[in-house]
Amino acid sequence: MTVDQSMSDQAREKLHAEAVAITADLVSIDSTNTGDPSTIGDGETRVCRRIAEYLDEVGIASELVESVPGRGSLFARIEGTDPDAGGLVVHGHVDVVPAVAENWTVPPFAGEIRDGWLYGRGTVDMKNMLGMTLAVVRHYAREGIVPRRTLLLAFFADEEAAGIMGAKWVVAQRPDLFDGMTEALSEVGGWSVPVGDKRLYPIAVAEKGVAWASVTAHGTAAHASRPTQDNAVAAVAGAVHRVASREFPVAPTEANTALAATVGQLTGGSGDIADLPERLGVLGHFGPVVAASLSHTASPTVLSAGYKTNVIPTEARAEIDCRVLPGGEDTFRSEIETDLGEGVAVDWIWEPPIAAPADAELVDVIREAVLASDPDSVVVPYLLPASTDNKHLARLGISGYGFVPLRVPDDFDVFGHFHAVDERVPVDALHFGADVLAHVLRSA
Repeated sequence: MTVDQSMSDQAREKLHAEAVAITADLVSIDSTNTGDPSTIGDGETRVCRRIAEYLDEVGIASELVESVPGRGSLFARIEGTDPDAGGLVVHGHVDVVPAVAENWTVPPFAGEIRDGWLYGRGTVDMKNMLGMTLAVVRHYAREGIVPRRTLLLAFFADEEAAGIMGAKWVVAQRPDLFDGMTEALSEVGGWSVPVGDKRLYPIAVAEKGVAWASVTAHGTAAHASRPTQDNAVAAVAGAVHRVASREFPVAPTEANTALAATVGQLTGGSGDIADLPERLGVLGHFGPVVAASLSHTASPTVLSAGYKTNVIPTEARAEIDCRVLPGGEDTFRSEIETDLGEGVAVDWIWEPPIAAPADAELVDVIREAVLASDPDSVVVPYLLPASTDNKHLARLGISGYGFVPLRVPDDFDVFGHFHAVDERVPVDALHFGADVLAHVLRSA
């Protein structure tokens, strides 16, 4: 019996109402993360304190941990009925990216509902997950429901700036908080994507690694009228061009192979990963996300050199954002260094890719829960081409999954509203998500 079937109408209505109201309330607390410590206030801690109040109202204790004053993360543990089952971390981040109010049609921190949509910074990234999770555990507390697995609710600071003052710091300084945890559930996935007469709900079972290359060349300073053989600008420009021109082949992973097979089944295609690039159109706005997940990528993003047109500088620098598939950990950087060639030096900032089993029991429970609320659903693994706080938890051996359940209109691009102007989510999508999470967190 699913949670939907066992809930009274009154309990379900309260669950839905709280998922919306709590999300709106949290959106109204400006927790902007500019990435610059000198301009970040105490919004993250204020969000955490508000979350603690919601938990305290139903008798759930929590602990606030601050990496520095104002940069708070909050944790609450709910014991399960099966002491032998590994615990599940249910996490989200409390910070949001900046919003320029004059560019919005609604105030970005008002948490305002218009025509069935909740607007505001964080409504999809990712205070919606916080609100739905809080609504679910408050429902459990009122109804006396105890989940099978122990749940650790984690609300992290600083995810929007690589988690350095949030999940990364907490994992290093307070690993005890995660004792007994084996899996984690968070962003990015779970929204509906129409394919034929079905709706795909992608679950991120893997994430690309991050390899940021800082490329530097040095040469002889001179008057520009007298060309030199060791021009630093030319060296860096050539190196960057070689990397940018590289074509990375489609590489099979467990996640994108499973996605290709599902797309093939739904569209009559071969289901072969090699054919998936030609069939991405059937995925609509999800197609570009998948396209970025099929191979390594390398995107030059920064070039800097010189200070005057008629002066050859002694130094030139470039930065390249590279994303690495699981399986490329040992070879990718050396291949890029070969392309860069001689005459430049490269320093790396490196976060390895992560991958969790696509056939895990948790995935089956999610599939069952979504199917109970949407009979036309197909939950399918995919590989996220970006990063989440799951990368930090992976250091503790915790397998991370990205799934924030939302059934949305067919033409609504959820991923496209991350960090966007007029970020918003349908109110009834939060109802759907609360129903699914109530099933998942109880039964996982």
